[in-house]
Amino acid sequence: MRVLLAGGGSAGHTSPLIATAEALRRKVPDAEITCLGTANGLEARIVPEAGYRLELIPPVPLPRALGADLVRVPRRLRAAVAATREVVRRLQPDVITGFGGYVSMPAYVVARREKVPLVIHEGNALPGLANRFGARVCTKLVATSFPDTQLPHARFVGLPIRRAISLLDRVELRALARDHFRLQQDTPTLLVTGGSQGARRINESVSAAAAAFAAAGIQVLHVKGPKGDVTLPSDLGPGGPPYVVVSYVDKMELAYAAADAVVGRAGANSVTEAAAIGLPAVFVPLPIGNGEQALNASAVVAAGGGLLVDDADFTPDWVRQHVPALLLDRNRLEAMGAAATDLIRRDADDRLADMIIKAATR
Repeated sequence: MRVLLAGGGSAGHTSPLIATAEALRRKVPDAEITCLGTANGLEARIVPEAGYRLELIPPVPLPRALGADLVRVPRRLRAAVAATREVVRRLQPDVITGFGGYVSMPAYVVARREKVPLVIHEGNALPGLANRFGARVCTKLVATSFPDTQLPHARFVGLPIRRAISLLDRVELRALARDHFRLQQDTPTLLVTGGSQGARRINESVSAAAAAFAAAGIQVLHVKGPKGDVTLPSDLGPGGPPYVVVSYVDKMELAYAAADAVVGRAGANSVTEAAAIGLPAVFVPLPIGNGEQALNASAVVAAGGGLLVDDADFTPDWVRQHVPALLLDRNRLEAMGAAATDLIRRDADDRLADMIIKAATR
């Protein structure tokens, strides 16, 4: 069985792609799995490191505003479709699976023209342009991460996440995880992350409140992002709880295991992973886009598993007033963790892999 998986640009597309590839390899050990991406996306590093072949095509970013870039889209799309067609004709996949984003659009066009079975997975509660096009025009095999996602032919399977996270026992791994990040073993611990690229608002607001965490006896593991910046207050004296800043974490399961709660964006991966392992969360949705991040977190927040804060409201004062108190309220943390765990399917990787195998073997 030959499978082509299309997706990239961010962890939102790349992470479920890799989780699905791992599920396919468990089920069909001799499957030939190839991924389709671009040279300037996160997949250029992540996919080869995961052990999968990566074929590169030109990127076709879709601008959010009118301008010269919008005029260039048709030409860029034609080039990407031509490159994708060459890959498909050379590899002869039995099935193509797309995870949305600008890498998937040319894959959907080529799958339809070359009559290759196509499976689509939508990660967000509010679908993107590529998947709206693919679900209407290219295929009836459509999987979603959230039950109320409005797409034609949608089937709710959940969001594929790596088994290192879906099967994570945070309590069992906690001591090892805190040692790994040089954190204290018995100190309440906050994880801060802005996703694969970091988030300026989160970085600035949480780091500005560092003294409040130290005074409350709370340690912080802050993942600032490869291009992010964190400046700690000058009056943060030595001898208090650690405030550990790292650029990137390859094994997020260790960061999750070290934490008692997390502050972060509300991408589909972040929401699904936190809820699946019962990690209480403060979600700060990205203020740009079409509002999909707030929708991603809505079910978890409604159930009591997380808090939702607008980006504009997430100030240093808000952090000082609310987050230390949350970390010190053990009963509240336990209630939030329990509320989230029953909402999320942990076997989405297997469910999507089964759809792909069925499509490939028809």
